Amino acid sequence: MSELTPGFIVAHGHRLEDLTDVAVTFTQNYPLAPLEQETVLVQSNGIAQWLKINLAQASGIAAMIDVTLPARFQWQAYRAVLGDDIPKTSPFDKDRLTWRLMRLLPELIEHNPHFAPLKHYTSDDNDGRKLYQLSGRLADLFDQYAVYRADWLDNWVRGQDVLEHGQPVEAEQLWQPELWRAVSNDIGIDDYWNNRAELHQRFIDTAKALTERPAGLPPRVVVFGISSLPQQMLQVLDAIKGYTQILLCVHNPSQYHWADIVDGKEALRQAVKASSRLKHKPELPDDPNDDELHQLAHPLLASWGKQGRDYIRLLDLYDETLAKQEAFNTIKLELFEPHNTDHLLAQLQDDILNLRPVQETRELWPTPNAADKSLQFHVCHSPQRELEVLHDQLLDAFAKDPELKPRDVMVMLPDVNTYAPYIDAVFGRYHNRFGERDSRAIPYTIADQGERHQRPLMIALELLLQVDQLRFTQTDLFNLLSVPAVQQRFDMSDDDLPQLKRWVKEAGARWGLNAEQRGQFYMPAAEETNSWWFGLKRMIAGYAMGDLADVGLENESPWANVEPYTEVAGLSAALVGCLADVVRTLEQWWQRAQGEHTLPEWVTQGEWLLEQFFEAEEDSDRLLLAKLGDELYQLRDICVEADNESQLRLPIFKDAWLERVDQQNLNQRFLAGAVNFATLMPMRAIPFKYVCVLGMNESDYPRSTPRVDFDLMTDRYRPGDRSTREDSRYMFLEAMLSARDCFYLSWVGYSAKDNSERTPSVLVAQLRDHLQQGWEVDISSLTVEHKLQPFNPHYFSQEDPEYFTYASEWAQAHQGAVASASRMASETAADDELERTLSINDIKR
Repeated sequence: MSELTPGFIVAHGHRLEDLTDVAVTFTQNYPLAPLEQETVLVQSNGIAQWLKINLAQASGIAAMIDVTLPARFQWQAYRAVLGDDIPKTSPFDKDRLTWRLMRLLPELIEHNPHFAPLKHYTSDDNDGRKLYQLSGRLADLFDQYAVYRADWLDNWVRGQDVLEHGQPVEAEQLWQPELWRAVSNDIGIDDYWNNRAELHQRFIDTAKALTERPAGLPPRVVVFGISSLPQQMLQVLDAIKGYTQILLCVHNPSQYHWADIVDGKEALRQAVKASSRLKHKPELPDDPNDDELHQLAHPLLASWGKQGRDYIRLLDLYDETLAKQEAFNTIKLELFEPHNTDHLLAQLQDDILNLRPVQETRELWPTPNAADKSLQFHVCHSPQRELEVLHDQLLDAFAKDPELKPRDVMVMLPDVNTYAPYIDAVFGRYHNRFGERDSRAIPYTIADQGERHQRPLMIALELLLQVDQLRFTQTDLFNLLSVPAVQQRFDMSDDDLPQLKRWVKEAGARWGLNAEQRGQFYMPAAEETNSWWFGLKRMIAGYAMGDLADVGLENESPWANVEPYTEVAGLSAALVGCLADVVRTLEQWWQRAQGEHTLPEWVTQGEWLLEQFFEAEEDSDRLLLAKLGDELYQLRDICVEADNESQLRLPIFKDAWLERVDQQNLNQRFLAGAVNFATLMPMRAIPFKYVCVLGMNESDYPRSTPRVDFDLMTDRYRPGDRSTREDSRYMFLEAMLSARDCFYLSWVGYSAKDNSERTPSVLVAQLRDHLQQGWEVDISSLTVEHKLQPFNPHYFSQEDPEYFTYASEWAQAHQGAVASASRMASETAADDELERTLSINDIKR
């Protein structure tokens, strides 16, 4: 087996299918030694599964593949090159830093005058929640500084409170350098790895000086489907390119050099002196005037492409493809082959590929015909109507194209959790309908959905972790008892709940565990009436004593002032014992959750909670319980590493635990052979025949996450900086480029209350304007403005082909209403005719 040729190889392509072929060809033409793992860096689980599927199709199996995140690989590279003295995890990771900051901040806020702004913010923090949230924000901010502004942190550690070019930190922000020095000293500044800038530079120097690959580094690293990497990560890859083969498969919208058509080009030119490997478009000058850009290049790429532009241009600093060309002469690394342009969407993609301005578009392409449905705009009144319309449109597409399958459809949303209930309500209602599958059922799967608000066990756990605020109403308790894992633990079933609900209602158990627990809601200290123990005592007394009237004691005073509830009898009375176990366990948990404890003590309480309330019967619940336990132990270890022994209340423990469970990972379900619903995420641009983007409302997209006012990177732009808004724009561009047959857009364009018009996302407006200018198309011909209700008569009249529905139930109801109206009209007409024949003699007495 021949040795791999090391180097920093970049493959550019405008279609992910072509880039996938390059990655697959590399693994086949230049295989690794037996038992060596391929290392693949990705940013999303969708891309990871896409690549694994294609590798399996090409080789018969996808094995020995280590798929990981760039940040995780970066720390592994540090340890491989600099030695195992470096801890396995960085003490500056956000989770660890959060708990360290929670310990350090109170004293600094109290005694250091520079922390006056933070002192004002935390002055009314009665339960410590503000301190926890502030620590999390600051940990995230310092994590961003470590990646994008490591030079600042290095200066601060050395006592120099400066930013760019020696610019001093503003007086009201001097607490940030002070805080970073406190954190660094607390961790141990004598160890070089605790200074991120020094660690990174030492790694670069050491890695470049090596002549052989260290044992901990892989022979090849494939970076696939990542639309942006920080320069620090690119420097890590560049440092190991002397003995490791680096292959970056870069999704590039255009075959020409396009860095100069986006704003911020001056700063980029200062950062990147290297020339671009991509050719320049002949008609585009080397230094175009900003005022003329719209006449010289593609306006949508200029508006949406800033995030990708920075990344692609930064690669020119490290790209060795031309120098290593001889070693890879059998593989093409610039993949910009022309594609079919027989519909409007393909023509738009071809314009971006060739960097055509509007004038060239107008001259090249004809006005699309009315049958062209490759770009669709649907305006609705609510998220549920968006899903109902989409369901009908997909059924129609499947009917017209037998080769189109559910797995060929991708539906993207700004936030899938917002739309998840509507997805299940609309797409799920046809599954197992009346015991059999409805022909209108479309298989679907929802990715990126947090387990916290989806899985019954998680919903029950969150309810229990709010025990300090719960009134323990009937709704609370029966919501808990409806969870299978809780039923299994307390020996109940769904069939038991109706009878138990009737007994509870008639026995008078309304809310509150006991008098003591009700006392926190300002009830009298000894008042237990209508509590759960009040109802249970009545049920047990009724079972034990029966009806007092049967033994002639109906006039006697109740024993211990407990009026027996006599309906509890027979074998089913065992349910009362099960309910008593539940209430007794809840009472114990309520007592355990009172007051303040250290995090390790809370972890012990969490273990008790899982053991006492849940017993998994299904494999999915077993896995979830194991995950919850693992997260508990990791949380404890993190807190111990941070030396945090602060006294915490239950809400902070709840947030810290459940946030960890809800974190995204690379093992989530995706590409499952059904219609995929997912959140719009970086590099989710896997090619699909149909790409549908819903929820394109002005207020929801591009996402606008306001930066905290103490973020010093704001207004100090450097090439490669991340921006939520620019990320959103580039994700939308990638989504449009990934569609092959249809790009479907939908938004709530009218109010469901008063039908007032609402504005779509600015990205949708820009796309519609570009289509009007470039193709001189009537945008209304591509737009369907749907009715408020799915049973509107327009959907059944067949007068307008744009309005249709597969909801036959509404059609039957509509036909029935029409028949009824016709019958009433005929009866009224008959009555009118009778009235005309009456005379005064007919109605006189």
